[in-house]
Amino acid sequence: MSSEHMQIGEVAARTELSLRTIRHYEDTGLVIPSARSQGGFRLYTEADVARLMVIRRMKPLGFTLDEMRALLQATDRLDSDEELSAEEHGQLLERIRDFEQAAQERVVDLRTQLARAQEFAATLAARLDRTPAP
Repeated sequence: MSSEHMQIGEVAARTELSLRTIRHYEDTGLVIPSARSQGGFRLYTEADVARLMVIRRMKPLGFTLDEMRALLQATDRLDSDEELSAEEHGQLLERIRDFEQAAQERVVDLRTQLARAQEFAATLAARLDRTPAP
């Protein structure tokens, strides 16, 4: 991982999130810039970008900010250099498994919604095809 810092504009371009959205995630504590420039600009690392990508992927699945925070806390704890008891390690993995299962269920729901939307669009297209022009 690179230790180079990026300003928020580059992070926004890389994550396809707006500056406002990134600032919102900062305000809610989901992501905290790794540093600030001498001029006070937010500076982010690759790890910060990876964290924002997790959030970006959770958002369309309908996860709440609190759920995002819980998953990030679990992964942060697992990724820390701190030694974990076998019990805590197991609990963290179980929490992540729960999120994975919820994500899979939400993907199925979205596929169902997409299929219905495609059927609807096809119905409209067929209607237009069989309606003569004036």
